Amino acid sequence: MLWNNQKIIQDLVEKGRVILKVIISVAVLGIMAGVFFAGQRPTAYYPVPLLKSSCPPGFKLNENNECIAKNLYSQYATTNKAGVGGLKSALPEIRDGFTPQEIDLGRYLFFDPALSADQTVSCATCHDPDKGLGDGLATSQGKDRHKLKRAAPSLYNVGYLKKLFWDGRATSLEEQMLEPLFSKDEMGNTPENLLNTINEIENYRKLFAEAYPKRDGDQPIALNEITKAIAAFQSSLVSLNSKYDQYAHGYDEALNKNEIEGLNIFRSFVARCAECHTPPLFTNQQFAVIGSPEPDGLPLDPGAEIPFNDKSLRGAFKVPSLRNIAQTAPYMHSGRFKTLRETVQFYTDGRGHAVPEGENLLIHWHIWEPNLTDYEMDRLVDFLKTLTDESFKPKTPEVLPSGLKIST
Repeated sequence: MLWNNQKIIQDLVEKGRVILKVIISVAVLGIMAGVFFAGQRPTAYYPVPLLKSSCPPGFKLNENNECIAKNLYSQYATTNKAGVGGLKSALPEIRDGFTPQEIDLGRYLFFDPALSADQTVSCATCHDPDKGLGDGLATSQGKDRHKLKRAAPSLYNVGYLKKLFWDGRATSLEEQMLEPLFSKDEMGNTPENLLNTINEIENYRKLFAEAYPKRDGDQPIALNEITKAIAAFQSSLVSLNSKYDQYAHGYDEALNKNEIEGLNIFRSFVARCAECHTPPLFTNQQFAVIGSPEPDGLPLDPGAEIPFNDKSLRGAFKVPSLRNIAQTAPYMHSGRFKTLRETVQFYTDGRGHAVPEGENLLIHWHIWEPNLTDYEMDRLVDFLKTLTDESFKPKTPEVLPSGLKIST
């Protein structure tokens, strides 16, 4: 009897050991599976909505399913019809005609860090909608927080621009975006790795088929399709409904007394701001040498001299638009000035006063000694703040096709 009890106990112990081993094995496999899948890029597990079938604000859908720019400036026949800085001037030609689906696909790509080598940096990292489509830094940061040489320009109204980058070295949005994508200091990717990454993501294969229904469904996603979709989205980033715009189109009460005084100073032949920052785009899209200082200890940035191989453009930079300027501090190509008031002060301090010793720059002829008073500079700042308009600010996706976390 005692022997039978001992045998039963031994059998129970042995069975318990077997059960325990099974439990431990299952747990280990579960942990290993969790670790494995955590390191994989989700593809089909993050469904995204269908692409939008309507145009973004500021665009109207035509019979060919194309988004065509539509705004009050369209009623004016020619640029600068009412003179330099005039209220009723037309905008230059915009790049439009993209489909709503193409634009929305570009929006997903713009916010997706899957486009970078280490999947931590997206276009929106340097062009954050909550920061005026800039990044709020003196000079931008790329992969591994590498500090870049220049500030990130705002992308508002970029579809109207003919030259891109501070030094104007790109002439199309597609050409422009290749540099940050494949620069080792920015997104650090390669064409081969980018295409492999995007083609592996099931959601992107579906979205590209939806945006480009005539493409062969078995054909891999191509680089020119990626850049075109992002260009479509960037071209839709318009800002044309500020207090200034309302005033320009006839609503006299849009600006208060101080702001109107600032506008008059801006357009005057004393301050001469409008001669380079010409309304309604608030840039003449030309290059100017203004002699703005570099950060302490850094040599002069040669600017447009390098891409154009032209010594007369040493220290020249493309005149930036002032749209949403109050949202995009700090200012200048190097982020040298923290406030608008500091920036305005630089222009009134005199022609070439900040040019480094030993440099013989050809300062733009519009830069002189306006000798503005403190009151006039304050009114200028009041006016510049009326150029803020985020009513058409793009919506950040709630979820990305890659399943990655949004990087801004």
